[in-house]
Amino acid sequence: MLEVDSIRKTYGNIVAADGVSFRAGAGETVGLLGPNGAGKTTMVSIVAGLLRPDSGQVLIGGRPLGGDTDPAKRNIGLVPQNIGLYGQLSARENLALFGALYGLGGAQRKRAIDDALRLVGLSDRGKDAVKTFSGGMMRRLNLAAALLHDPQMLLLDEPTVGVDPQSRNAIFDNLETLKKRGKTLLYTTHYMEEAERLCDRLVIIDRGKVVADDTLSGLHRLMPVTNLLIVDLDNARDGFPAAELRSLPEVQSVEIRDKELKIGLRDLSSESPRVLQWLVDRGWKFQHVSSERASLETVFLTLTGRSLRD
Repeated sequence: MLEVDSIRKTYGNIVAADGVSFRAGAGETVGLLGPNGAGKTTMVSIVAGLLRPDSGQVLIGGRPLGGDTDPAKRNIGLVPQNIGLYGQLSARENLALFGALYGLGGAQRKRAIDDALRLVGLSDRGKDAVKTFSGGMMRRLNLAAALLHDPQMLLLDEPTVGVDPQSRNAIFDNLETLKKRGKTLLYTTHYMEEAERLCDRLVIIDRGKVVADDTLSGLHRLMPVTNLLIVDLDNARDGFPAAELRSLPEVQSVEIRDKELKIGLRDLSSESPRVLQWLVDRGWKFQHVSSERASLETVFLTLTGRSLRD
């Protein structure tokens, strides 16, 4: 559905996009992940046809995206970072305006408004002025406005900024419904939990460059430590042979605090039994064992050298 090919965009001496390439298929949610200033909004604007790149091209359905009148843009719905609504107008009046701009009229526009309000859970507030809405409700109406013309691809630029948890979950539910309908979603965020919940694939951008493009599990495989095996030792004491444990070929890292031993492993299923047997053979008793996966924040820090929210 979408192919971004070698996009470069500069603002004076600032390089906002430096050879960015990625793809998104029908029914796929691709996350653009990166800190503020990484180039995410620039890429969304270029894909939407609002900004012209210095070089490279965007293809929609295999065809290069042209100028403002390119019919391919009818396949795109844009949910901008800033809320684009009129506070004095009601929710329905706002959607009627956007529907008219999309060329919808009469019964078709009314049906589209009804469907959009129903999807975002605002049918009962359709006649209320938007200025009376909470921030989360405005975000949901912003999403509804982008759906009126039934686009095949939806571009979402940090659509949950400043949103309460209830509205955020409602937006997530809406997006998962759209994905089931076969829509292509391009989702920018710097919230790890959003990326992990919503995205089939993640494109990590830092300083205008793509530093990784893979599934979540694929990104984890880039890590020297993929999983942590956590063992609560019964007889922990000074002198635990951490260096000896660390010398095992399957062990990537060892950390011990009080009775808690954290061991970094790449393959939990094949390596943890050998590590646990090593502890038993040396008389280190335990009653509780757990594991956790390295976080996406850790993946990003490893790839870029800085936090996602820097």
